[in-house]
Amino acid sequence: MSRFNDKVIVVTGAAQGIGEVYAGGLAAEGASVVVADLNEEAGDRVAKQIRADGGDAIFVPVDVSSPESAKALADATVAEYGGLDGLINNAAIYGDMKFDLLISVDWDYYKKFLDVNLNGALVMTRAVYRAMRERGGGSIVNQSSTAAYLYSGFYGLAKVGVNGLTQQLAHELGGMNIRVNAIAPGPTDTEATRTQAGDAAKELVKEMALKRLGRPQDMLGAAKFLLSDDAAWVTGQILAVDGGQTFRL
Repeated sequence: MSRFNDKVIVVTGAAQGIGEVYAGGLAAEGASVVVADLNEEAGDRVAKQIRADGGDAIFVPVDVSSPESAKALADATVAEYGGLDGLINNAAIYGDMKFDLLISVDWDYYKKFLDVNLNGALVMTRAVYRAMRERGGGSIVNQSSTAAYLYSGFYGLAKVGVNGLTQQLAHELGGMNIRVNAIAPGPTDTEATRTQAGDAAKELVKEMALKRLGRPQDMLGAAKFLLSDDAAWVTGQILAVDGGQTFRL
């Protein structure tokens, strides 16, 4: 038996990058996966590939900044699979993120950015927690970043918020046997990071304990652990998967 047999898990931002790896890896261990993304063409491709590999997956479009869209996703998941056990809040504006200072970033862009990168995790949690409660509990994994501990403008600010949201929701949902944790990746070799940082990302490696960029697959083990019963008494935690980039005492 695989760890996630009979488990239904939603992965937002699953059309590419780390989210795609999460979706495929969970399906390979028996989960029924809902590939959730704004990019319908890419999301449908990911779900089809999972099915071709012998897994179970559907694609459902979602805008995580919209409560109505999030509710429609939750309803579609329950209609298809009869319930919901896990959620990875991975969706974010990142690959095409604009660079600017907090004191000068366009205000409308800043609000949209936070609506997706911070509030989206809360919007999705509010949409799914009742279905998890009906199953006797569940697990939510938020995607943070080591940017929360470094100077990184409004991106880092959003991730600081994700960390706080994780800890607050862990207490609000703990009585329902719903655990809430976060993964904080360090510099990871994805198309989005290559677009944003270019060769500068390689310079970060010099300051890390493990002298390489992360890979999307490096995050998968942490996600599986936090979603599984192996982490049955783990909640409210932010797990850095960063090659030793950060120190937190």
